Amino acid sequence: MPEADPRSVVWSATGWDGEKSLMSVGHHFDRIERHAERLGIDVPEGLSDRVFDLLSETDRPGNPNTSDDQAAYLVAIGVKSDGEVFVDPMILQEWTESPLNAISLAAPMWDSDVRGTKHGDWGPHREAREIAVDHGAHIALLFEEDILVDGDRCAPLLLDHDGVAFHPRPADGALDSITIEQIRPHLESVGIPVRPARLTLSMILRASEMVVCGSGMGIRAVGTIDGRSIGTSRGRLFKACQEAWLDRLDNAWSSR
Repeated sequence: MPEADPRSVVWSATGWDGEKSLMSVGHHFDRIERHAERLGIDVPEGLSDRVFDLLSETDRPGNPNTSDDQAAYLVAIGVKSDGEVFVDPMILQEWTESPLNAISLAAPMWDSDVRGTKHGDWGPHREAREIAVDHGAHIALLFEEDILVDGDRCAPLLLDHDGVAFHPRPADGALDSITIEQIRPHLESVGIPVRPARLTLSMILRASEMVVCGSGMGIRAVGTIDGRSIGTSRGRLFKACQEAWLDRLDNAWSSR
């Protein structure tokens, strides 16, 4: 995908079965439309048809992911600033079932109309991922000063001791997570309210539990940040999120 100029592209990434179907793709098309308006990119009419036409001509990038809780592949879909529609398939990493170790890193800074969108300057997120791995961690959590904004490839969700699940606020620059949007109804149906909040490192360390989620990774428990333990791993929040995600993974596919 294009890089460097944030307004060069708008995109989203979703699960692909390696054939004709995409996961929850309507949510992704809707987010592309929202973010394109903020970035000043015109989305051509018939985006859905164009994406599925391109998908029918797209080769699989390699062997599929065979985990029970992930899609076979991930595919980025989007629109460049000149109106060109693209699809970019990717192999999905298989994750350990053990709780992940995270490190805290500074979030990249962008203009207000770029913050919180899926834009063309995603290099800092990939660099954060590489730094995490180089330091023996699985993921990086990105902070603007002391405020949690995002994960390098995932959306954070933490459970406080009152039983409320909190995620970073779009007002603080967070991405509007499609995975959280999809699992929210189930969480609330089992008694876990889901709310945006201004989240700090100290709140994370006091939390009962923390997970990260995304279209590629699914649901993963987080056990530590910067070597410090976070609550109880794979507890009530993880189980509820996983139930909701597996239901979506079974039932949220469409081919047009």
